[in-house]
Amino acid sequence: MAAAGPSSIGRTIDVGEFINGRKLTRFNVILVVVSWLITVFDGFDQMTVSYTMPYMKDVLHLTKVMQGNVFSMGNFGMMAGGFCFAFLGDRIGRRPTVIAAACTFAVLTFLTGFVHDYGQLLTLRFLDGFAIGGMLPLAWALNIEFVPQRMRATVVSLVMLGYSIGTSIAAPITNALAPRFGWSAVYFAGGVGTLACAGLLFLFLPESIRFLGAKGHRPQVIARILNRMSPELNAQATDTFLVSDERLQRTNFNPAQLFSGWLKWLTIFLWVGYTLSSLAIYFDANWGPTVIEEIGFPRKDAGNLIGLSTILGACLGLCLMRFTDKFGPFVVALYPLLAIPTLLFIGLGHPSGDALKILLVVGPTLISGGHFGILSICGVFYPSVIRANGAGWATSIAKIGAIVGPMIAGYLLAEGVEPIHLFALVAICPMVLAACAIGIGFVVRGERKSSTLLAAQAAAAE
Repeated sequence: MAAAGPSSIGRTIDVGEFINGRKLTRFNVILVVVSWLITVFDGFDQMTVSYTMPYMKDVLHLTKVMQGNVFSMGNFGMMAGGFCFAFLGDRIGRRPTVIAAACTFAVLTFLTGFVHDYGQLLTLRFLDGFAIGGMLPLAWALNIEFVPQRMRATVVSLVMLGYSIGTSIAAPITNALAPRFGWSAVYFAGGVGTLACAGLLFLFLPESIRFLGAKGHRPQVIARILNRMSPELNAQATDTFLVSDERLQRTNFNPAQLFSGWLKWLTIFLWVGYTLSSLAIYFDANWGPTVIEEIGFPRKDAGNLIGLSTILGACLGLCLMRFTDKFGPFVVALYPLLAIPTLLFIGLGHPSGDALKILLVVGPTLISGGHFGILSICGVFYPSVIRANGAGWATSIAKIGAIVGPMIAGYLLAEGVEPIHLFALVAICPMVLAACAIGIGFVVRGERKSSTLLAAQAAAAE
């Protein structure tokens, strides 16, 4: 990077080198905090329907099938929104897209409090999910693009934890508001809180200088943000800004690249495992409170059990990431393998009392921890030129599981299947996830051995 100074006009400044050479500063702390806050409400607004459904179903006259469709419609919206907002984020920038998504799902969450029938609820859940689905990937991308490479996993983990906390606090907030003020109050609170966070984003959220530098756009904005980060740099709009370590193919990406050579098996295992994991996690998140209540637990306890398992699962996932870098993707199979006997015993072993209550926390916690694990590696092993697309496609394809899972559960419950038996059926999902994680491990190990052999042969030829 060129030397800084008031007289160095027309310098060339390497934005990537500048960021990688810095420590986290107040600028990064503010960015992480506002991103964390909006992802808390992202998770809260997404999961509110799961905890308010026991209150809504009688008022809106919702059958089991209707409830399943409502859950799935929100997840379908998330899948569609993920594709759309990712497209916008690469066209108009991270900042305006994140703010637009936040304002949109704030308003839609608030409006959900006014629904009077099934059709209105179904429509608003799709639209709300559409906006919510675009938030989290863009929040990750923006934070990643402002921190050194050595700190990216840590920052992403903090942002992901915000989402998990948001999903978990939906239970106690619903329990506090819905019995006293009605279920609509939960959506009003979520909408107002999200809108307040959107205001913070408008005030403090910067545009990605990596994005602008790679596009060659708006040098005056890059200079202003660089000077916020480091006033002594004294960057000017007349400087030339580049990102020398940026090799992403922002155009001409072809999905066939995800199935080229050894990547074919990586992509297949990743998509199948991630999809089945999403089926399990969204069955638990959407139907968990209702199913646990029908098993015989009080409504407040049902919501709190799922909320507790969500936050514990996020903590397990964070712990797992420390070992994944060292031992590879085989480690991701650990929690699913533990979840299989737990879920089978819940569904078929007839536990009761405190033992059942403990298992209803442990089982979903292991599901959540396994899902966190597969999510954390979904883009790690792709080459840098297609890493963003590899992770993005995997996340969107996985929403198929999130869509069909709640629908299948709704139909099974409507056909008279005992609610507790659903846990035994869900055990199929961690079985598949564990097998796919092990498959990814062997694929990655084989590729690394092959690369090492080729490098040794090249060195010997020299």
